[in-house]
Amino acid sequence: MSTRRLGGFGLMLVGALGGVLVSLGITAAAQRGDPLPLKELQQFANVFAAIKSSYVEPVTDEKLVNDAIKGLFNDLDPHSTYLDAEAFKEMEAVTQGGFGGLGIEIGSEDGMPKVISPIEDTPAARAGILAGDLITHIDGKPTKGMTLSEAIKLMRGEPKTSIVLTIKRQNNDKPIVVTIVRDLIKVRSVRSKMLDGNIAYVRIAQFQERTVEDLGRQLTELGSKGAPKALILDLRNDPGGLLEGAIGVSSAFLKPDVLVVSTKGRIPSANREYFSKQGSYMQNFLGSADTQDGAKIAAWAKTVPMVVLVNVGSASASEIVAGALQDYERAKIIGSRTFGKGSVQSVLPLSEDTGIKLTTALYYTPKGRSIQVTGVEPDIEVDDTAQGNLFRLPREVDLQRHLLNSNFQEDKQEAPAEEERKVEPKMFEFGGADDYQLKQAINFLEGRPVKKNNPSLVAKADKPKADGTKSTDAEKKSPVTPNDPNVERFRITADGVVPVE
Repeated sequence: MSTRRLGGFGLMLVGALGGVLVSLGITAAAQRGDPLPLKELQQFANVFAAIKSSYVEPVTDEKLVNDAIKGLFNDLDPHSTYLDAEAFKEMEAVTQGGFGGLGIEIGSEDGMPKVISPIEDTPAARAGILAGDLITHIDGKPTKGMTLSEAIKLMRGEPKTSIVLTIKRQNNDKPIVVTIVRDLIKVRSVRSKMLDGNIAYVRIAQFQERTVEDLGRQLTELGSKGAPKALILDLRNDPGGLLEGAIGVSSAFLKPDVLVVSTKGRIPSANREYFSKQGSYMQNFLGSADTQDGAKIAAWAKTVPMVVLVNVGSASASEIVAGALQDYERAKIIGSRTFGKGSVQSVLPLSEDTGIKLTTALYYTPKGRSIQVTGVEPDIEVDDTAQGNLFRLPREVDLQRHLLNSNFQEDKQEAPAEEERKVEPKMFEFGGADDYQLKQAINFLEGRPVKKNNPSLVAKADKPKADGTKSTDAEKKSPVTPNDPNVERFRITADGVVPVE
């Protein structure tokens, strides 16, 4: 995406991956602001000249200026930064959903990158990389202690170039060394399928330029044989992306012309309200679709019982969608508390290939809630797996220099107690047969008990009985008792799914 195109469309990204809003108001505000501090700038010029003339090794003007610009952001919030040519190019690639790389979603475990999931039909998947693989070396360089961004930077590169990964795989004593040839990776933003019981499942991995268009096509396909009985929207580990995508996705499930999100900041252009599109909004993205198809989408997607799955990796644009659907009681939010990134970043281009990304506002849900730091609290808390939470990612509150939320007392927050477990949570595929949270969402929609986790199953997993024998599979199952505090019960009525009191 070129700088000119960024300016023309005025796109805003609000994800953990970076943000774009080119607002002429930023430049205008800077010009109208306080006069420049000439004394301090003179001091800066003196320091610049001293380093330039006297440092033990020669330093170019370009490096000194770039380092000085970066230094201006050192004490700002963690989402404000200087975008040099490399960072600017990376931001464009992420926005458009394409980059040179391997095709894996990764997290972190024990200070090393861990594969969450290989993306279908990519070099990583074809090379046999599996979910749960721990990457111990990249081109022979140990990854222990390496930041996730550093690991990603090493694994990305020009298509047709090769990379060697050393993998530690569960139940394999010896390391696995794999050579992979990079390719152009186009991240598939939206995936969908029909589940048993006529329940539609839609997963959004990232909010990109084509997300709303892809969602429209897949909703049309899901409803082609009649309206599904219910819908599950999966936003887990979705770091965010384009705000326009969040508005469009929310519009698919909400009434037209209702407030989806608002932003508030210091400059006038940062104070805005964003409303859901008209009922036929899909036509704006699907040009060739006829009005009847758009009406069919609007009819069932706005009315069927709905669940939104979230977790600690759901950030920014994901939180906008989840917060709006929660405020209007359009969907039940199931999972764990989200990341808590409630700030808006604006990108001001400095040249053809550089810019600054600056936090200019906070965003608010339709009911005026700021989710900065707090995140979106699920209506029904369910762990990642039956054994507990798998994704132990840092939240916004854990980041240094994060913006505060006046409605949230951080010093009163207590870290959740970790239960002792004999069986560690295992990696799983979102939407797969072993997806525990998805199973609980289906239970909710079908009126069956919903469990936060199943610690008793773990406690009994390998515990020998009094006679020395091990428990049978039947004995390992955790029975649902009438007063089990770990279970929430629901039933389907004419008004949708309601809790059993």
